[in-house]
Amino acid sequence: MTTALSLDAVSRVHAGRNRGDGGLIALDSVSLTVPRGRFLAVMGGSGSGKSTLLRCAAGLERPTAGTVRIGDTELGRLKPAALTRLRRDRIGFVFQSLDLVSALDARENVALPLLLAGAPDDGRALAGLAAVGLADRAGDLPATLSGGQRQRVAIARALVTEPEVVFADEPTAALDPATAAEVLALLRRAVDEHGRTVVLVTHDPAAAGWADEAVFLERGRITARLDRPDAERARAMFRPVGRALAAVAR
Repeated sequence: MTTALSLDAVSRVHAGRNRGDGGLIALDSVSLTVPRGRFLAVMGGSGSGKSTLLRCAAGLERPTAGTVRIGDTELGRLKPAALTRLRRDRIGFVFQSLDLVSALDARENVALPLLLAGAPDDGRALAGLAAVGLADRAGDLPATLSGGQRQRVAIARALVTEPEVVFADEPTAALDPATAAEVLALLRRAVDEHGRTVVLVTHDPAAAGWADEAVFLERGRITARLDRPDAERARAMFRPVGRALAAVAR
C-alpha cells in the first residue's frame, strides 16, 4: 500500500510569553505513517497535542522540526501559494465548527472548493449531496438544516474534489450518539467504497471504534497504538492517558 500521509520526527513548539521562556511543546518528535485507504483515529485529552498534530499534518501550521508529507510531497518545501493549492486540491477538511457559508445553499457550499479551484461543478455537488442523503435539501440554507445535516453537507464538501486525505477534527462532538454514528458511517464509506484516507481527531472512544487504527497522544507524544479498535478497548486505553493528564494538571 502506498503512503497517504507521513510525519517524521515532527515537533511543534509554541513561543513562550516571556523572553527566555522555552515555550510550550505541543508535539514532541512524533512519527506516523498512514497508508492510503486507511481510517486513523487520533485520541487524546485536552492539551495532548492532537489538534496540533492535525494542523501540522494538513499544512495549516508549520512544524518547528521534522517533516510532513502528503504522498511524496514534502509540505515544508512548498511556498505559501503552492501549499494553499495542495490543501485546496488534495486535502478535505471537516471541522466541529462546520464553517459552512451561511449565505450559500447546501449545493453551493458543496461546490465551493470546485469554484475556488476554477473547476466546473458539472453535477458533482449534487451527486455529493445525494451520497450523504441530502439531495432533496440542495437549495436549503445552512440555518434551516439540523446539526447532523449541516455536518453531512460539510462531509460532502470535503469529498467533492476527491482528496487524497480527509482531516476531521472532532466532527461529532456536538451531535447526539445516533447522529454521530450516521456521520462516522459516511466517513467509513468514503474509506471502504472510494479509497479515501481519513484522519479523525477525537476524544470519543465510540468514534474511534469506526477506525482501522487508533493512536493515543499524551503531552505531545504518541503513547500507544491500537489496531482495529472498538469502543470498549479504546475507552480502556484512553483512561490511563486521562489519569496521567489529570495528575500533571494537579
